[in-house]
Amino acid sequence: MRSRYGVPLGIAAVGAAGLVYSAGFEARSFRLRRVTVPVLPPGMRPLRVLQVSDIHMVGGQRKKQRWLRSLAGLRPDFVINTGDNLSDPEGVPELLDALGPLMEFPGAYVFGSNDYYGPTFRNPARYLYEKAQGRHGLNGNAPAVGVTHNPWENLRDGFDAAGWQNLTNTRGLLKIEGVSVELTGVDDPHIKRDRYAEVAGGPSGGADFSMGVVHAPYLRVLDAFAADDYPLILAGHTHGGQLCLPFYGAFVTNCDLDTDRVKGLSRHTAEGRTSYLHVSAGCGTSRYTPVRFACPPEVTLLTLVGRDKR
Repeated sequence: MRSRYGVPLGIAAVGAAGLVYSAGFEARSFRLRRVTVPVLPPGMRPLRVLQVSDIHMVGGQRKKQRWLRSLAGLRPDFVINTGDNLSDPEGVPELLDALGPLMEFPGAYVFGSNDYYGPTFRNPARYLYEKAQGRHGLNGNAPAVGVTHNPWENLRDGFDAAGWQNLTNTRGLLKIEGVSVELTGVDDPHIKRDRYAEVAGGPSGGADFSMGVVHAPYLRVLDAFAADDYPLILAGHTHGGQLCLPFYGAFVTNCDLDTDRVKGLSRHTAEGRTSYLHVSAGCGTSRYTPVRFACPPEVTLLTLVGRDKR
């Protein structure tokens, strides 16, 4: 006689195996992705940009820390950090130590919500429900109350002391071997800290190349950057969907960006102008959901090259 418990136990075993894989292996299987983007003025030398995002550092994550330190061996021209560095209020010293070798290079940063506030446990099903309701972060939800405040000032001071430029609703300029790169950033739209009006107007025209930087790729900010004619926008936040289905992809982006562009290089058009958009899948997870499936943690080395002369 067939056991009535055979199928449920089999499903439970598969689920347990998937959990062990996604938490024990894939969430720690760090990858480097390389992307070439044709955005520079014709004739300009290539620029190598390392984008680091969504580290979500928790104390004791030694493998992640060693891997981040090793990235300095790539020798990028500059580094862009697109936020959510923390998932532990005590994680700032270990984060700054892990990023120390990269902070020897020119760089800039924006913060994400998890730099300002400590994480709280959320049922993953809520992301699907909020997507169906058109609600994301504080964009349509009630303000958070009783949250833990992370020591973001210490993080900011560490980055600033290394010479990285703070792009919080402002502009910055990097000089790299005779090449000037203008950076325009906004604070995190996921918690309504973006103030694009303070940086509106597009590239100044005084730099060799200009790009936009934001943590969460909300459409209102992408539209503004594209309409202002920035050739490239860098963002993070989505974790690439984090829990994906093979041959299908991501279920959610945790913002109003469509799932087809949840990670990697795509294009974004607004008011007849088109920008390249790169969304990093990030290299961490919230401490309360330390799993990834069909979406390994990553950083990206973008090689910017000359665009077509047409």
